[in-house]
Amino acid sequence: MFENCFDRLRQRSALVHNITNYVTVNDVANIILACGASPIMADEPEEAAEITAICTGLNINIGTLNQRTISSMFAAGKQAKALNHPVLLDPVGAGASTLRTDTARRIVDEIHPDVIRGNISEIKTLAQGSGTTQGVDADIADAVTEENLDDSIAFVKSFASSCGCIVAVTGAIDLVSDGDRCYVIRNGRPEMGRITGTGCQLSGMMTAFIASNPDNMLDAAAAAVSAMGLAGEIGWSHMQASDGNSTYRNRIIDAICNMTGTELKKGARYELR
Repeated sequence: MFENCFDRLRQRSALVHNITNYVTVNDVANIILACGASPIMADEPEEAAEITAICTGLNINIGTLNQRTISSMFAAGKQAKALNHPVLLDPVGAGASTLRTDTARRIVDEIHPDVIRGNISEIKTLAQGSGTTQGVDADIADAVTEENLDDSIAFVKSFASSCGCIVAVTGAIDLVSDGDRCYVIRNGRPEMGRITGTGCQLSGMMTAFIASNPDNMLDAAAAAVSAMGLAGEIGWSHMQASDGNSTYRNRIIDAICNMTGTELKKGARYELR
């Protein structure tokens, strides 16, 4: 299943429009290239809708939000939906400020993204207004654990059902649901949290996955999550004593570049609930 999604991604070379976090924009571009798709970064309001029209998927990331990019997000989002192109929202830091929270909620209400991908605190903020944050990071009090897994699955399913989209919550245990089914994914390394932008990279790559598999977006979104986690495992296995987080970032991107659908199928660790 994941293998087919990855192979289709490699074959279709989707063009992904990213209105994303300028802290991580280069890494987002590189991981999209590594997975076999092509990135374009365009956040000028005068061209956002036009650029989206030539792409096959739109990644909206609110990590470095400002009024100019907000206008671009809505222009591109409305154009993408009009053309039936998949839209992903990464509500980075929702809950940390009124602007971020209100903008993310407006995008959900007005654009109706096909996928929302964030950490548990960001998703709880959108769903309940009750998530807590540490800047753009999840609060440990919100974390998905084996002890609260059943309740977390029920929460993610409920939110996905209420907003009519796929919800991907990423952390130590990843949950990806369309409201009826929920993938519980256990790939990854805790050291990935020490690299700025692994979540942003995943959102860009996930947009490429869903744009390449528009008729099977739940499996495609889950495949992207598993691939990113597996890349973290592979990258870590190649680390040397003198390597640090910058090297680890590159090793993760290299692992995606060299990954095959068969390797993903073999290394994916998940259950469907």
